[in-house]
Formats: sequence, C-alpha cells, structure tokens
Amino acid sequence: MRTIYILLVLMLVSLSSYGEESAEVKITRAESAAHPAITREATIMDVDGTMLRKGTNGWVCMPGIMPGDNHPMCNDETWGQLMTALSKKEDFKTDRVGISYMLQGDALVSNSSPYATDVNNGDVWVQEGPHMMLLVPKEQLVGLSDDPFNGGPYVMWKDTPYAHIMVPIK
Repeated sequence: MRTIYILLVLMLVSLSSYGEESAEVKITRAESAAHPAITREATIMDVDGTMLRKGTNGWVCMPGIMPGDNHPMCNDETWGQLMTALSKKEDFKTDRVGISYMLQGDALVSNSSPYATDVNNGDVWVQEGPHMMLLVPKEQLVGLSDDPFNGGPYVMWKDTPYAHIMVPIK
C-alpha cells in the first residue's frame, strides 16, 4: 500500500511540473510557426509578453497566442500592429501588406468575429491546419470568398477592422 501511495505522489508531482514549460521548449515551439530563415533571427515573445529571445529581423514569434494555447505564430511588423489593436479592441487599418505564419495550425475560431467564444452562436467556425495570413488594405478584399471550406484562400473576419486573407498550406 505504501508503494502505491509513493507512486501516486510521484505521479502528481510529475503532472504538476509538466505544465511549466522551459523557455527552450517555448522557443522551439515558436520557431515551428514559420520557415527557419525567418524564425532563426526572430524575436520570441511568450504569451504574457515576456521576451524569451531578442531577434534582429523584425519578426516576432510566439509559442501560442494566449495562455494555454499551443498554436505558434510568427508576425511581421504590420501583423503585430493588428494583433495589438485586436487585443485592445481598437480600430485597425493598413496601407501595406502584412504577413503572419501559423504552420502548426490554429485553434477553433469563428470566421466572423475574433471575439466570439460560443461555437453555438450561428457563426461558421473553422480550425485551420497549417496556414499563412495576409493583411492588405481592406478595399482589396472585395470579391474574395469568405467561405473557409472553398478549398483555397478566404477572408476571415471580413466585416471587422481585422479582416485578412487566410491561405491554407496543405
């Protein structure tokens, strides 16, 4: 009986420490979001904003987008501006192209609203596999499909200031 108790204690200690990832593990996951030519010189930021590694090429990669999320993302400066505006629920407009990579895929997301949390709200929900995202001036999105199941690129969040083109890579 004592042996079983010791094994249970060891399992609990092991499970509680499992949730605490090292900076190296987070950096490796963040680097998996894009091509190594981008990630090797990118700044790596944790989901809480802690800098894990200072970069030199203007790209910022994260091991996830929010606490508990393991879907890494790498953003250029323009896409970083969108993410900042999105997190503050501020308006966003761009006059240039922005690029983001999520080569490990993404979580289940509403195709209509970045703030939706209820999968039963009537929105179309999608969990995209490996993809990249392109920001363009919103007027350039006219005529592009917003159907995530059309077999190619589509517009996500089209009726918001955060509208962008999703480009599946598979």
